[in-house]
Amino acid sequence: MPENQELSDLPEATAVPKKRTRLSVVWIIPIIAALLGGWIAVQKLLSEGPTIEISFASADGLEAGKTTVKYNGVDVGRIESLKVSADRQRILASVQMAPEAGEWLVDDTSFWVVRPRIAGGSITGLGTLLSGSYIGMAIGDGSERVRSFTALEVPPVVAANTPGRFFQLEAANLGSLDYGTPIFFRRIQVGQVASYRLEEDGRGLVVRIFVKAPYDRFIKPETRFWQASGLDFSLNADGLNVQTESLASLLIGGVAFDTPTESAEADPAPADARFELFGDQASAMKAPERRSVHYVLYFDESVRGLSAGAPVTLLGLPIGEVVSVRLEAGSRKDLKVRARVRVATFPQRFLDVLAHPQDLTGGKEITPVMRRDLLDRLVARGLRAQLQTGNLLTGQLYVALAYVPNEARANINWQADPPVFPVAKSGLTDIEAKLTNILTKLDRLPIDAIGNDLKQSLATLAETLKDVDTLVKRWGGELTPELSSTLVEARRTLAAAERSFDSAGKVVAPDSVLMAEMRGMLSEIKRAAQSMRVLTDYLERHPEALIRGKSEELQ
Repeated sequence: MPENQELSDLPEATAVPKKRTRLSVVWIIPIIAALLGGWIAVQKLLSEGPTIEISFASADGLEAGKTTVKYNGVDVGRIESLKVSADRQRILASVQMAPEAGEWLVDDTSFWVVRPRIAGGSITGLGTLLSGSYIGMAIGDGSERVRSFTALEVPPVVAANTPGRFFQLEAANLGSLDYGTPIFFRRIQVGQVASYRLEEDGRGLVVRIFVKAPYDRFIKPETRFWQASGLDFSLNADGLNVQTESLASLLIGGVAFDTPTESAEADPAPADARFELFGDQASAMKAPERRSVHYVLYFDESVRGLSAGAPVTLLGLPIGEVVSVRLEAGSRKDLKVRARVRVATFPQRFLDVLAHPQDLTGGKEITPVMRRDLLDRLVARGLRAQLQTGNLLTGQLYVALAYVPNEARANINWQADPPVFPVAKSGLTDIEAKLTNILTKLDRLPIDAIGNDLKQSLATLAETLKDVDTLVKRWGGELTPELSSTLVEARRTLAAAERSFDSAGKVVAPDSVLMAEMRGMLSEIKRAAQSMRVLTDYLERHPEALIRGKSEELQ
């Protein structure tokens, strides 16, 4: 019993089968091959970089598997395939980019096709004549990464990361401006036109320009821009003015800017600030007139050659400009057609032309009451508005305020709106009228009757002297000294009268030299005026004739 009990305390033996390995050596090679293939695939994906899609308006110059994408002349991608968009309006290019280009693909990155192009007076893309077109790339500075882009129609004129700032110009029309048109400052090229677009209402344009540093700091809030396109010449009351910025602007045009002296020390304008683009330098640099006083002038003479913008001068110095020129008819009962000229005068300009304005205003600003009193006193002293010829070549007129002697008394009609300023006839019109009046009076003189009377008087005097001679002969020549002296004086008087009559007849005769010269002078005046009008009409239709001459078609 004790022996059996000791045996029962021993643990029971359990048979454990031997573990066997099921993986055969033959599977090691496929596993290694799979791992190697996966690693190669990952390396290929990492080496190829991202795939992007670029939309083009046309596939002209593009070829799948051949056309490359370049950044600053370095290949960073290649077109893999081309297809037409679903709406058949665009060409979609699948582009395989280099790995390092992955960080460059942000929302403001741009692409364009590089091909031979003439813009802004320069030729770009000549190398593509041999190598073929390629896609240019400009890296943006945005933060959002994208994989779909729309290619630019024209390449950007400003290289990436070029120091400087963009500004916007508001223009009525494009003129000769184009992509790459140069920007001038004191005849130095400092920038280019980057782009342009129509306003939403279609009434104007917005031209985007780029000005390089450090020249961009010279653009102030009061800076003025104007078109310096080609040869800028003007014929006005001041004569012939010719201006150009450079030889390049003669061919391709340009934009120039400058800042008035009083605003030169202001802080630079911010980026993308808007400015007005004027047509010429004179209009751009004209001081803005914030306040003006309008008057109306009525002329009974011709106003041909007077146009809006013509200067208004006071004793030769400009104080305003013509606003409009129209015709005005009187009432239905009293139909009187006359020229109605509206002018604008600027009180500040009047003060600027005064040597000591404080003596007139006492250091104060001109008030309406002060201006009215001053003008009334000047008009009372003979101040009138006249039409004057500013340029004999073009026949252009301007309005001159000057003192006219012996002019009838007149007053300013302050009750009208605008007030009516008194006028006087121009000097040339007055001279012509006086000459015509003189010739009319001469024509009315009874020259023939006066001549006949003189002839009869001289004939009677001659017969009287003959009778006296006969009487003297009868007396045998015995005359008193007094009588002899009287007879001699009578003969002298007769001879002088005959000479005077002959001279007078020659002077006042219809075919005399004086009459012929006076008629010729009036004819010359009329022909000259007609010729000037013909010349003015021709120059208005063909201003290029001043440089090129009259074309053969018009000769």
